[in-house]
Order: sequence, then C-alpha cells, then structure tokens
Amino acid sequence: MEEKKSVVISLGGSLIVPEVLDLEFIRQFTNLILKWTKKNRRFFIITGGGKTARNYQSAAANLGVNDKNDLDQIGIYTTYANASLLRSVFGKNAHHEIVTNYSKKIETKSKVIIGGGWKPGCSTDVDAMYAAKLLGAKRVINLSNIDCLYDKDPRAYSDAKPIKKLTFAELLEITGEIWNPGDNTPFDPIASRLAQTDKVNVIIANGKNLNNLENILSDKPFTGTLVKP
Repeated sequence: MEEKKSVVISLGGSLIVPEVLDLEFIRQFTNLILKWTKKNRRFFIITGGGKTARNYQSAAANLGVNDKNDLDQIGIYTTYANASLLRSVFGKNAHHEIVTNYSKKIETKSKVIIGGGWKPGCSTDVDAMYAAKLLGAKRVINLSNIDCLYDKDPRAYSDAKPIKKLTFAELLEITGEIWNPGDNTPFDPIASRLAQTDKVNVIIANGKNLNNLENILSDKPFTGTLVKP
C-alpha cells in the first residue's frame, strides 16, 4: 500500500458501542469508507473495546481479578467482537479475517483491513501505530467521542480551551507516561512514544461527525487536534 493512498484509523469502541451497539453510526461509517475506496484509498481500521471492555474489566476486578495482563486480555477479546462485526458489515470489500498480530506482513488486495487488539500492556492506539508502520503511513486518524483535546476537562471547566496543535511531548504531560487497562485517555501514552519515534502525525477528532472525517480525508480544514512529533 502506498502511503498517500493508505489510511490508518483507530476507531474508538465508544463509537461502536456507546451504550448499546450504534447501528446507524456503523452503517454511515461503513458507507463513507466504501465511498473513499472507490477513490483508490485503502483503509486499515483498528477497533477499540470501549465501554464493553471496561464493563468486563470492571466485572473481573469485582470478582477478584487484579492481574493487569488478565484484565488487558479481557479487553483485547472485546475488540475482537467489535472488529468481527465491522468486518462482516464490510463483507467482500474487507480482508477475510481480522488482524490480531501486527508483526506479520498482510498479503491482501482488499481495500479494507480490520484489526482488533494484539498484546497486553497497551491499547489499540498502539496497534494503529504498528499498522501505520506496516503500511509506511505517516498519519493516523484517532476517532473517539471527543471533538478535540482541551487544556483542561471541558466537563468540569466552562473556560476550557480547545487545543488545535501540540507535540507528543506536550500530550504526554497531559496523559502521563503510564497506561493501565481500561484507561480512557485521548491517546495511549505508549502509542504517543511510538508516534514520536516513528515521526507519525496523529489527528484526534470526534468520529460521530462524519462530515468532519470527510474533511480530514480530503485534506480540508477540520475540527480536532493535530499532534506532531
């Protein structure tokens, strides 16, 4: 896949399952991606576990599970459910199986590849970085349920200001350096360090706004945050 024609998307599980499965979002997102495949774009989409993962991890913790790897593995398996659903919706337009190992080269002519989680110790944001490395892509689109990054929590502070651009070093000051299973950060700190090393730009945007995603794919002005090495 050529860099300019390949798009890596980290699709937050909160978009797929905010409370229950959001069928309308899945339908509209799929249609948008298929429209762009007709413009000779290819997509590697990595799905998160979202609230489903956190519910299972919380249940396990309440039942006495405290091993981080066990909790992380539970979260990873929930990403497989989201990824399998999305792959099925794309049907013949997608690679025939979901990707769960990002160390192997993927041989496919499909315009859409869907992946889930891989290893304990990180989120699917990291898997998106591995996917970018496989494709030689220098940009990852991180879609979640937030419009952009803010200088403080906008839910608690009415004077919170949006951040349009920042570096990964600045982002790590916000998120911290440590990642724990079930963390709900705008971007995994482990993924931030990988992006910094590999010189990959990351766009953080609200996936609910599909017109905004159109703008990102069209290289037009968009609402969101650009994080650069």
